Amino acid sequence: MLASCRQGESGPIIVSAIGTAPVLANPNRTALDAPSAMLTSAVAQGMVRFDAAGQIEPALAQSWTVTDDGTSYIFRIARTTWPNGSTVTAEQVAVRLRAAASRASRNRLKPVMGAIAEIVAMTDTVIEIRLRSPRPNFLQLLAQPEMGIIRAGQGTGPFTAEAGPEGALILRPRPADEAEDRAEAPEIQLRGEPAALAVARFRAGGAGLVTGGTAAGLPIARVSGAPAAALRFDPAAGLFGLAIASRTGLVADADVRGALSMALDRDALVGALAVPNLAPRTSLLPTGVEEQPTPALPAWAGDPLPARRAAARAILAGRIDGDDPPKLRVRMPDGPGARLIFAYLRRDWRAVGVDAEQVGPADRADLVFLDEVAPASLASWYLRHFTCQASMVCSAEADAALETARNARSFGERRDALASADRLLTDAVPFIPLAAPVRWSLVSPRLTGFQPNPFAIHFIGSLVAPRR
Repeated sequence: MLASCRQGESGPIIVSAIGTAPVLANPNRTALDAPSAMLTSAVAQGMVRFDAAGQIEPALAQSWTVTDDGTSYIFRIARTTWPNGSTVTAEQVAVRLRAAASRASRNRLKPVMGAIAEIVAMTDTVIEIRLRSPRPNFLQLLAQPEMGIIRAGQGTGPFTAEAGPEGALILRPRPADEAEDRAEAPEIQLRGEPAALAVARFRAGGAGLVTGGTAAGLPIARVSGAPAAALRFDPAAGLFGLAIASRTGLVADADVRGALSMALDRDALVGALAVPNLAPRTSLLPTGVEEQPTPALPAWAGDPLPARRAAARAILAGRIDGDDPPKLRVRMPDGPGARLIFAYLRRDWRAVGVDAEQVGPADRADLVFLDEVAPASLASWYLRHFTCQASMVCSAEADAALETARNARSFGERRDALASADRLLTDAVPFIPLAAPVRWSLVSPRLTGFQPNPFAIHFIGSLVAPRR
């Protein structure tokens, strides 16, 4: 079946996004997996979006200005309509933006939207978003699929969606919005499916793009026989490691959590993943975040692995009762890549006298694997994962520092408060970092507009570069 629908240089572009069937869901209520995020970006645009390289470009907002103090973003909405023909108004858009940051919202961006003080429709076409303090990368948040404007289950494009063959959705440019560079845009067929099926479809010539790949499914892509040049990696930043999932047992002790972290041979793990430019990480924050370019490091970060393991064994020896090694229950995602990662973790912890067991998604766990791409270059996004409201392990002092940062009136005051929160959380060890998230795609030569980018978001309107 797959071999019968080979992808050529003409006809529809068939996209397989790894996940479940794409649906246009309310992101304030439902988390978006890769297929639904791609659909949402296409048919329910936000104020702005990412271009192929991850830079901000206009979407529903045709232009914007930022006040000199960085606390006010003023957007002019493009003249556009809802699918029923009625005009999109600034107040309608403002209502949806307010809902994303509301108390009842379960939007994944809500923890970093506390900077918003007010959203005001100034006229029928102008919206102002007022912030409590400056956020240099605020537009990156607005470009995320979770900030798509959905009203009554519908969006404003720039694409429309209808049922297609074999469970796919057919995406086409909206006629009223069809820009010159999309005048000859090919039809897109989007489907969501498991990694193995998506990769098999690509290998058989039945798809031009597989996207949404993670470390868990990477071995499937590697052994598929697809051309080496087709496998592309996004230079993503985010959280990739183990969050503490219990307040009792072995992980209840901060020194033990630190010992578990220092025992890991991250160089070996990263080498086994063999992802270009992937580096091991011992800090909660990555290096180079604009608000906090130099992250806090644990005291042992510069020590060689043998010394770290000797220290870890000494710490753990004082917490072990009896002759049997203590057990860690670790919740991992499905997939051969996840099994590979767990094998390295288990090996390293055995070297310091701890046994690890992989458990299922519904089972009680001491540690849970966390794999999330950062939506913006904001130190607060990383740190707010580990507030006392969000995490099993936290620091009340770090929470207070984060609130100081949120309300800071100057960049220097915000930077200092974030640095304090980073140090306090590093000492508390609510998270065992390993590296950066791994995001991969399989890309056919036809997709001349595809570019890896830091947000691992690939807008379907940018897959094919416009003709010059």
